[in-house]
Amino acid sequence: MFTKAGLQYAPPFTFLTLRFGFGLLCLIPVVLLWKPRWPSTRAGWVHLAVVGLFMHVVQLGGSHYAQYLGMSAGVSALILSCQPLLTAFFASRFLGERLKPGQWLGVFVGLAGVALVVWHKLDIRELRLGSLLGSLIALASVTLATLYQRRFAPQADLKAAAVILFATAAAVVAPLALAIEGFQFTSSRVLWGSIVVLVIFTSLLGLSAFYYLLRHGGATRVTSMMYLPPVFAVVLEAAWFGVVPSALALAGIAVTCAGVAMTVWRPSWKSSPS
Repeated sequence: MFTKAGLQYAPPFTFLTLRFGFGLLCLIPVVLLWKPRWPSTRAGWVHLAVVGLFMHVVQLGGSHYAQYLGMSAGVSALILSCQPLLTAFFASRFLGERLKPGQWLGVFVGLAGVALVVWHKLDIRELRLGSLLGSLIALASVTLATLYQRRFAPQADLKAAAVILFATAAAVVAPLALAIEGFQFTSSRVLWGSIVVLVIFTSLLGLSAFYYLLRHGGATRVTSMMYLPPVFAVVLEAAWFGVVPSALALAGIAVTCAGVAMTVWRPSWKSSPS
């Protein structure tokens, strides 16, 4: 919702450059007040830079360009919500995670719930090969970034990781914004409001919580919570624009939450952060 609104005033790479630049500005006082634990080895820096490349540059670049090319927010959300399913498959094959049948069922139930939540926004009339390819690249990239971070940088300091991820992404997208788009944008309250919301709630708070949980829990159980952003979007849309959710959307919210609960629940609950 906020991405789609912001892209009306700035093309994707320019929008992302503004977003990452604002994110780095927000991190300055955090780093000055609470000293981060920077990676002690060159490999640690490289691993976080790779996560930033896939999570922020490729994933957000692909999804933003898909919407910029006309893909509806509903179709984009549904495609990206396939991430827990992909993560479950690869984590069970390569990370040694074992899911119970009920957890596998929860993964599919959660995806079905998301489909109900975004059903009223599933518009395929503007679907093109380029936008579909962008969303599929974003889906593959966010899955790869999650598994990579889980494997190679599970104990990274969250503040240091945020700075490195933002700096890596900004260093890549800024030249692209200048060379491809001429860094042209229309300043407006909608643009800056979208950037503030996306940086504060999605990039800083959302991803920090995501990486914290990923450190303490299995990849599949944590990424199942990626089903929840469409639910939050419905709540924000109701609060921000006064849009009353339909009965189908409310049913989808209930199904989505049930699917997430089925995936994260374990009979022997030993760690509250996980």
